[in-house]
Amino acid sequence: MSGPSFDLAALRAIVARFKARKIAVLGDCMLDRYVWGRVDRISPEAPVPVVEIERETVSLGGAGNVAANIQSLGADAVVLGVVGADPEGEGLRAALRERGVDARHLIEDPSRPTTVKTRILAHSQQVVRADRESRADLEGPALERLNAVLEAELPRCEALVVSDYGKGVVHPGSLGVALGLARRAGIPVCVDPKESHIDAYRGVTILTPNQHEAGYVQGRRIVDEQSLAEVGWGLQRRLDAAAVLVTRGRDGMSLFEQGGRYTYLPTVARNVYDVTGAGDTVVSVVALALATRADFPTACHLSNHAAGVVVGEVGTAACTPERLLHSLEDKHP
Repeated sequence: MSGPSFDLAALRAIVARFKARKIAVLGDCMLDRYVWGRVDRISPEAPVPVVEIERETVSLGGAGNVAANIQSLGADAVVLGVVGADPEGEGLRAALRERGVDARHLIEDPSRPTTVKTRILAHSQQVVRADRESRADLEGPALERLNAVLEAELPRCEALVVSDYGKGVVHPGSLGVALGLARRAGIPVCVDPKESHIDAYRGVTILTPNQHEAGYVQGRRIVDEQSLAEVGWGLQRRLDAAAVLVTRGRDGMSLFEQGGRYTYLPTVARNVYDVTGAGDTVVSVVALALATRADFPTACHLSNHAAGVVVGEVGTAACTPERLLHSLEDKHP
């Protein structure tokens, strides 16, 4: 199945307009820590591999990675989230600053740790992942401070991304405030959803679930085009969203718009080394494109190309305007 055609000059013009857009990102910020090594033996203590550590790297995950993607594409990200009063929290702030993201609106909550996902890799293959996190809903003074920042910053932005990883920042107490402010400001709301909060997203501009997430919330596993259509249209109607974009990995993307228009976008990725953070890239580019007043198919087409860039690298990665344009030009000779 082939996808729609797009004008390369128009796509270039939209990417050029990414510059200086201001996008709010509400959600769960986290650090992705990678421990790289090699395996030459099995432990005598248990039947597990012994990883001899060679190096460690740290990158941004969750809402932090969304903000970094937005910043790398030439726009300004306003990241609205929570960190713990711990060294990891300062490390997350430092990682944001290194990517040019303003971290001053992050709320510090001493009652919870900064979310850290530690992945141990041997020969570029993941061996195990260890998570340090709290999934309790944000409450009390920390929630009050977050909502105050939302009220101060969101009306000055041109789109809102909700990056929900189920770590407690996105819940009715914060989401209701954010959605109300976005409606009053007339800006698009783009949601990378968590299944447990699905009905709280009613009325948003666009959701970008992956195939598994979409099927789970609709109680129907996607196995063919018929089940895909039932899930996609069902979710769009259930939430009264202007659009739902179901990302399908090697099978591309499917866009369901209010009013009945369906668009299929085949994958453009040539090599897939790591899908970590691909959803962050998709929602980032969709929000940026909608902020420039692109239509849904064009916004999703651009996000498809950006995702194709980042899945070709191990670890969370960000796409630049130059790399996005190169991908577009490669596919639009």
